[in-house]
Amino acid sequence: MAKSRTQFICQACGTAHTRWAGKCDACGEWNTLVEEGTAGGIGSGPASARNVRKGRPVTLTTLSGEIEEAPRIVSGIGELDRATGGGFVRGSALLIGGDPGIGKSTLLTQAAAALASRGHRIVYVSGEEAVAQIRLRAQRLGAADTPVELAAETNVEDILATIGEGKRPDLVILDSIQTLWTDMADSAPGTVTQVRASAQAMIRYAKSTGAAIVLVGHVTKDGQIAGPRVVEHMVDGVLYFEGEGGHHYRILRTVKNRFGPTDEIGVFEMSDKGLREVANPSELFLGERSTKAPGAAVFAGIEGTRPVLVEIQALVAPSPLGTPRRAVVGWDSPRLSMVLAVLEAHCGVRFAQHDVYLNVAGGYRISEPAADLAVAAALVSSLTGLALPADCVYFGEISLSGAIRPVAHAQQRLKEAEKLGFGQAVMPKSSEEQNGGIQARAFQPSTLADLVVRIAGSKGRAVED
Repeated sequence: MAKSRTQFICQACGTAHTRWAGKCDACGEWNTLVEEGTAGGIGSGPASARNVRKGRPVTLTTLSGEIEEAPRIVSGIGELDRATGGGFVRGSALLIGGDPGIGKSTLLTQAAAALASRGHRIVYVSGEEAVAQIRLRAQRLGAADTPVELAAETNVEDILATIGEGKRPDLVILDSIQTLWTDMADSAPGTVTQVRASAQAMIRYAKSTGAAIVLVGHVTKDGQIAGPRVVEHMVDGVLYFEGEGGHHYRILRTVKNRFGPTDEIGVFEMSDKGLREVANPSELFLGERSTKAPGAAVFAGIEGTRPVLVEIQALVAPSPLGTPRRAVVGWDSPRLSMVLAVLEAHCGVRFAQHDVYLNVAGGYRISEPAADLAVAAALVSSLTGLALPADCVYFGEISLSGAIRPVAHAQQRLKEAEKLGFGQAVMPKSSEEQNGGIQARAFQPSTLADLVVRIAGSKGRAVED
């Protein structure tokens, strides 16, 4: 029998150490090493894999050959199917993370009910809630009459024995992976060893049977899925369920997908009847926009394959402090500093004696650099007190030299803006042919100074009128 040894596992990155230390050598986190006992020493795998056996040769093939589309299970919830790339892929493992109470269980309950009503066998296993609690949620969502099979269990071996009886399930939902434990590991549930071993057992079941597996993961205070990052590498897709407490919308964001595009989003609206799909998120983010207030610019962005229009709000006010404030919500703070520096160095716009506050309306978060032009327009508008045209959208990347660089998917951004009633655009110069419409009326400055002159010139035109 293998000798039991003790090792110290980092709860942040999963690195194994032979002795305890205050700081993890791999990730640099403090006080994350926890003592765990393992059979067979460091680096040992499951008991079945530790038995020494002679390897067997596998068949080698070439890159060329027939390609089959991944078989998918379509839920009928359009935003969920969009985020997953067209539906759940059979034999795949999906990891969904989100803050507590954000609506992960609600979304999966609705998805399970929708799939079960289409004739699929769906198994919902909860390690955090009792069956009665899940039934109460299903009644509130109007899904109590669907043939979803429920269980409240945390042992992986018992779960595998249960779902192995009868017809193979099409989808197995495990809520959550941090509550599962397996006999293959000696540590407590929720530790790195248990999470990794439990996830590996469930993924092995999915690959061998063709059933799709959905794992729910807790989120740490830093916004990352709790447990070892190796779990994210083991699964086929990782989705984050995001939302602000003061807003009623939720965003399902794809950060990894082996069977579809990444950076895709699905937008939902939370109500007392559950999550409702938002087919046009631009209308949601622009619903309460003030068209005459200075410091507001509409940014035409892209999330995955979907164009999204969102309002960027800026407030520039005189500062009583020696070091002015720079506060950002929903955007990258270093990028704001870069835009301010370019405006001062190349456009002569001074912010040294002003506080700058930047906010993306609706609690939305922007990550692409194409928002530089919209941010610059909002900052200049707030500083001068001049409102930007209400029917104009902005997008473009600003370089450190003050030049405006082109961005991808310009046509999709313009089509979305035109669909919502916008008639003007400020965008980089494009090599594509102008097809009329909003693009023919677009202002295409080559430098940021041209945009500043245009905004400042609107004051003189307003006085003449």
